[in-house]
Amino acid sequence: MKKTIRGKVYDTEEMALVKKVTHGNFGDPAGYEESLYVAENGTYFLYVNGGEQSPYPEEKLTSLTKAKLEAWEKANA
Repeated sequence: MKKTIRGKVYDTEEMALVKKVTHGNFGDPAGYEESLYVAENGTYFLYVNGGEQSPYPEEKLTSLTKAKLEAWEKANA
């Protein structure tokens, strides 16, 4: 997925995947995936996508602050 954030284009195809967490099974309308990526500049991103009844019914790529990164890592340890 490509997204422009603060004038810079980020692409998950060019980032390093750090960790992927899956909730539910494929095809589950409440299931979703969260993938943690890191860009070359050290910025962390969370890519999310899920079923229509999940917290992420549309795919999204967002940059993470250090606090949000730490909270995500703790929740997914």
